[in-house]
Amino acid sequence: MAERSAIEWTDSTWNPVTGCTKVSPGCKHCYAERITGRFGQKFTDVQVRPARLTLPLRWRRPRRIFVNSMSDMFHEEVPVAFIEEVFAIMGQAHWHTFQVLTKRAKRLAKIASRLAWSPNVWQGVSVENAQYTWRVTCLQEVPAAVRFLSVEPLLGPIPLLPLDGIHWVIVGGESGPQHRSMDPEWVREIRDQCLTAGVPFFFKQWGGSTPKAGGRLLDGRQWNEIPAGFEDPELSLT
Repeated sequence: MAERSAIEWTDSTWNPVTGCTKVSPGCKHCYAERITGRFGQKFTDVQVRPARLTLPLRWRRPRRIFVNSMSDMFHEEVPVAFIEEVFAIMGQAHWHTFQVLTKRAKRLAKIASRLAWSPNVWQGVSVENAQYTWRVTCLQEVPAAVRFLSVEPLLGPIPLLPLDGIHWVIVGGESGPQHRSMDPEWVREIRDQCLTAGVPFFFKQWGGSTPKAGGRLLDGRQWNEIPAGFEDPELSLT
């Protein structure tokens, strides 16, 4: 739980669920697992946290909130009824923008019709290489106001990233003591696809031993684009 977040594309984090299990190569060096381990907790112990549900209602100033930075909302061990409660709270806290991200795109698509998709809820999926672009196809079925892709950590080229119905793409390299390197050409290839399709492109980081180690410049500039119509001067986006 963080009142303020160091993640470049959000303002705060909110974790009504904690714990997760690995499902694909992007999970290999999970930062949430490292953080959990520092506190002597078992990361694979997935738990819902009902006491945290109303926290966003107490944050009165509008902000972008990354939901479940320490877990996955659509993990198979999270009851659908609890996910519905989370979505209900997001709808009540209409002054915030909620950014939900998952690797479990099939479950997302399966239960999307049961959820209350308020205009302030953004839904994304993670795509780390070309093998997982099927997650985008699942996301394209979801009636979120903003559908976004987190291409992080980018682990290989993605020459054909599906962008129909996608409103935002974030790209970043891996960070941490065992980080895997990212080829600049992989990043440029995705950026150019976004430019051609007219999809806002946000370059988060090159990665390295720490998130800030490699900086954020791509071809001499920062790329901080966000979905059109969602710019809000009250929100602090780096």
